[in-house]
Amino acid sequence: MDFAPSAKVEELQKKLTDFMESHVYPAEPVARQQIEESGDHHFHPPVMEDLKREARSRGLWNLFLPGDERGAGLTNLEYAPLAEIMGTSPLAPESMNCSAPDTGNMEILSEFGTPEQQDQWLVPLLEGEIRSCFSMTEPDVASSDATNIRTRITRDGDDYVVQGRKWFSSGAMSDRCKVAIVMGVTEPDADPYRRQSMILVPLDTPGVKIERNLPVFGYEHGGGHAEIHYDDVRVPAANILGEEGGGFAIAQARLGPGRIHHCMRTIGVAERAFELMCRRAHARSPFGKTLAEQGVVREWVANSRMKIEQARLLTLKTAWLMDTVGKKGARVEVSAIKVAAVEAADYVIDRAIQIHGGGGVTDDWPLAAMWAGVRTLRFADGPDEVHRMVIARRELARFAPDAS
Repeated sequence: MDFAPSAKVEELQKKLTDFMESHVYPAEPVARQQIEESGDHHFHPPVMEDLKREARSRGLWNLFLPGDERGAGLTNLEYAPLAEIMGTSPLAPESMNCSAPDTGNMEILSEFGTPEQQDQWLVPLLEGEIRSCFSMTEPDVASSDATNIRTRITRDGDDYVVQGRKWFSSGAMSDRCKVAIVMGVTEPDADPYRRQSMILVPLDTPGVKIERNLPVFGYEHGGGHAEIHYDDVRVPAANILGEEGGGFAIAQARLGPGRIHHCMRTIGVAERAFELMCRRAHARSPFGKTLAEQGVVREWVANSRMKIEQARLLTLKTAWLMDTVGKKGARVEVSAIKVAAVEAADYVIDRAIQIHGGGGVTDDWPLAAMWAGVRTLRFADGPDEVHRMVIARRELARFAPDAS
């Protein structure tokens, strides 16, 4: 395994770092002010469009999309360190058209979409003209097991009719979100992993009712997390994504690369929290000496650095495996990084908050918002417990009495 960045990636890292320092970080207070002045938590700040134009002019656009001429043509391993840099600012991913859930949606439209579906939805998504959401999780079932999903997608002549309720459809509160990829049951009597299908539902279709936003620890940033009632929503049969019964397989294809993106961005969050922690430790002097001189703080700093490095190395290994043996071959490692990266970031942010004292839990620093987002990742894209189950099952199988 060789994780050394190629010359192409080194050049992109330099360009990306310069863009972050010259444009993205200075835009953070501007975006915050524009949103506050609008009175709408889900307002799209005009400064974001300025950032998008600048990113495109620098060749920092659609970096996430592997194996497609419409993206940058990077491998998972090449994209990973760039995603980490993006993770240091909440504005960065969207400014370069690399933000979830659009990235995962674009990947599956690229892989499974028909030419007509790609023209209608993938092209404007790649251009950053619209946003999208992914409607899988449901409020009344244990959605960590996708075979529990109850939303029905029923064929009726030349149409499908969608009936059900979804929540945590991230991004749907924005008026720029134009389409949802909805997962539901098309054949309830089929094999559990062939019951579900995915279908494209324009959000202006009659019967689509966005009922409320779901705040996360009180935060309502960006496009929010919507609860949506799909009430006898009728869409053309041509809107089915891939083949009928292929929804579970498409979901698995979507989550592999998406989890690597999440994990690398999360490591970027941890790095920013680490920097804030260290700077604060030098700036505060209780009881006659700086926090940086306190033994317990030095232990936190050392542990934080080790946890970040361990999570980064495991994520890079997983990206390398994705590129060399594919999604299936890297399945256990994908589960491992999903747990390890979030645990590392949670540790670092928690200690950074502690070192900031009361200020750490206010919005004067980004730490409280960081913690809310990272805590949510312990169940987004699958709860930690499910990922640990996957890892344990593989490891125990290696030592079973009947194992060859």
